[in-house]
Amino acid sequence: MRIVTYQHNETSNLGLIVNEKIHSLSSIAATMNDFLQMGERAMRKAKELEENIKNDHTNSVGILLSDSNLLAPVPSPPSCRDAYAFRQHVATARRNRGVDMIPEFDQFPIFYFTNHNAILGPTDDILCMPDHMQKLDFELEAAIVIGKKGKNIKAKDADDYIAGYLIMNDMSARALQMEEMKLNLGPAKGKDFCTIIGPYLVTKDELADKKVATADGHEGDTYSLNMKCWVNGELLSEGNMRDMNWTFAEIVERCAYGADILPGDVIGSGTVGTGCLLELNGSHKLKNPDYEPVWLKDGDIIEMEIEGLGKIKNKVVLENNSHSLFALKKNM
Repeated sequence: MRIVTYQHNETSNLGLIVNEKIHSLSSIAATMNDFLQMGERAMRKAKELEENIKNDHTNSVGILLSDSNLLAPVPSPPSCRDAYAFRQHVATARRNRGVDMIPEFDQFPIFYFTNHNAILGPTDDILCMPDHMQKLDFELEAAIVIGKKGKNIKAKDADDYIAGYLIMNDMSARALQMEEMKLNLGPAKGKDFCTIIGPYLVTKDELADKKVATADGHEGDTYSLNMKCWVNGELLSEGNMRDMNWTFAEIVERCAYGADILPGDVIGSGTVGTGCLLELNGSHKLKNPDYEPVWLKDGDIIEMEIEGLGKIKNKVVLENNSHSLFALKKNM
């Protein structure tokens, strides 16, 4: 199933996409958070509705996708975490900085908490303060949404806690991020202004034919889904979700150790190899020392697509505000 939060006639609703039309799920739940709190019962009811629509056994007419505005599928997640699952991205970024690959990457998955109150949807403008525009970057990622509460979950059982998948763009203000992480704390202000998710919550049944074998020594489901990102129509990043070196199940195991995960929690994969300008700029610079790094700027259009998960498209917009964290530095 493809489940969405959408706006129609200035009202936010929960819906199900069937044959490129949105059918209301208001008879089941008012919001995505309510839907996920209901767990398997809600999923069964939505699946029944989908089958009835496909077989013309319902009066649900639906509205055209073009007549609605898709919002973030989970507009207000209880939390939002982002992991570090693609070895190619980590190794390349470290190589570009002239440091060795850190052996701990292959020992356990890690994640950080980002701002769950700064979630944007698949077509929202990305409002940026002037400081954000200093080395502004995208990050091409997949993400999961948790479907039921759990704690101390083992990786072998963790896929049962995943309600579905979506695209994530973990926007990054690299100048702020690099500065604050010199103090070995963060990322914070380099990340907390925007995380984009969407366009749908795609349940696992939709991806069954894309399931592939998981690497030896790892547990959990693996899917072969192509991942791409364009900036102003130029393809910059391309990878595949199957190249995650830590599965989402293993990441969930780490997240749930000694702590509850909750329905609606969003957990990102981390950046796919080639999936951000920081990595791309570094690789170009290694080949050509005269290369001038490229960063996002006001008016840029970022498009991301993951096979089976849809496409998001967002515009960078500079806010007219002179307030600056860089200007507040002491003892300079």
